[in-house]
Amino acid sequence: MTIHFGTDGWRAVMADTFTFENLRLLAQGIADAASADDWGGDGNEVDPRLMVVGFDTRFLSDRFATEVARVLAANGFTVKLTHNDAPTPAVSYAVRHSRAAGGVMITASHNAPRYNGVKLKAAYGGSALPEQCRRVELYLADNEARARGPNLMDYDKAVSAGLIQRFNPIPAYAEHLRTLIDFDRIARNPQRLVVDSMYGSGRGVIKSLLQGSGCEVSEIRGEMNPGFGGIHPEPIARYLGPTAGAIAAGQGALALVTDGDADRIGAMDGRGQFVDPHKIMALSLKYLVEQRGWRGAVVKTVSTTRMVNRLAEWYGLECLETPVGFNHIADLMLAREVLIGGEESGGISIRGHIPEGDGVLMGLLLLEVVAASDAPLEELVADLLTDVGPAHYARADLRLAHPISKSEMTKRLTESAPAAIGGVRVARVESLDGVKYILEDDSWLLIRPSGTEPVLRVYAEAREERLVKELLGFGQSVARG
Repeated sequence: MTIHFGTDGWRAVMADTFTFENLRLLAQGIADAASADDWGGDGNEVDPRLMVVGFDTRFLSDRFATEVARVLAANGFTVKLTHNDAPTPAVSYAVRHSRAAGGVMITASHNAPRYNGVKLKAAYGGSALPEQCRRVELYLADNEARARGPNLMDYDKAVSAGLIQRFNPIPAYAEHLRTLIDFDRIARNPQRLVVDSMYGSGRGVIKSLLQGSGCEVSEIRGEMNPGFGGIHPEPIARYLGPTAGAIAAGQGALALVTDGDADRIGAMDGRGQFVDPHKIMALSLKYLVEQRGWRGAVVKTVSTTRMVNRLAEWYGLECLETPVGFNHIADLMLAREVLIGGEESGGISIRGHIPEGDGVLMGLLLLEVVAASDAPLEELVADLLTDVGPAHYARADLRLAHPISKSEMTKRLTESAPAAIGGVRVARVESLDGVKYILEDDSWLLIRPSGTEPVLRVYAEAREERLVKELLGFGQSVARG
């Protein structure tokens, strides 16, 4: 069996590669790696024999989590196992709050219902470091070569021995969020809103946190539905028909949407218009600087809007770009003072929080922004676009006839960079992650191959929709070539 961790864990199709047998083998590899002296803490004292395990709402996720806990317990770990499904950021925070050596979250995040997965967490409450993931893979391969099966302990015996302890991660997580979100400010101007949990493990969390705030909260898609209604639980416009319907029915003046494990955020304004993570991150940055007086570095992936760059320049803040993947943002959040960090897919975090995207936190922060401004979300977005826009954004995934290496593609596209696209001069070419053409009007085109399939990902942002189409068209011509 070959299991490789991607940028945020391992995901596979259930009953194909994601099976109980394979998961137990992986859990043994995690136990072996975490037992090593050089597993690593977070700079603070941690309990090297304590692990946290949580799970989302997917089919059998609770059973999968129990199997991981049984393997860890059989290897001498004390395991804090969540009572119920919980958001990934709540489980990640529990790792840091409990001073555990690490954690395991059973989730496939925003992937289709047939998938499940494992997210491995480090002691600091974010995704495990690449070297930690590689160490797990090495132990897994070594165990397989030696035909060494997983240690396994009976669940009831593990509970009786105190090696598996069920717990609720939400109270400590909620207390922490109250240090980051000004609930009093929200209560002074309570809003009427829709919370769409997309049947994911964020269900009920935002609504419960807003109890007593005066906000009128209607939650949709908050019941248990492991099939996610037949869609990907991803907070993007194409999956938010029910959200727009709830707003049209008068259930709210805005909507907050979280993905399958609540580490991503999307939103919708009172007119039923999708508010993407680019705008959410930009509005949050604007608010944190202008209203809270925060300073610090701004971190974004190369595929995230340049409105953030323009705001950072406006405020005199350093703006750092990273390759795609929140793990790159997390590295900087651990190393220096970062005001906000985020990516185009909706994973965003702020200073004082764990180095991980958090849809619950950012949804509440967006609500605070609206409450503090005393203006509807659509007006705030319009003002933002007047200040640092306009910004039209699109992404396309294009099939290739055959895979292409990133280095080969980068070399080819850098050497053959066009002088202009859509009649606008190409000002410079960057190759941090794929190839990015930045035009003289600050529009841009990013072309990067997938690392797992013959797909070319093309991202474009421009001040006119016409130019976005021209940029994507150029990307399509590259794919055909």
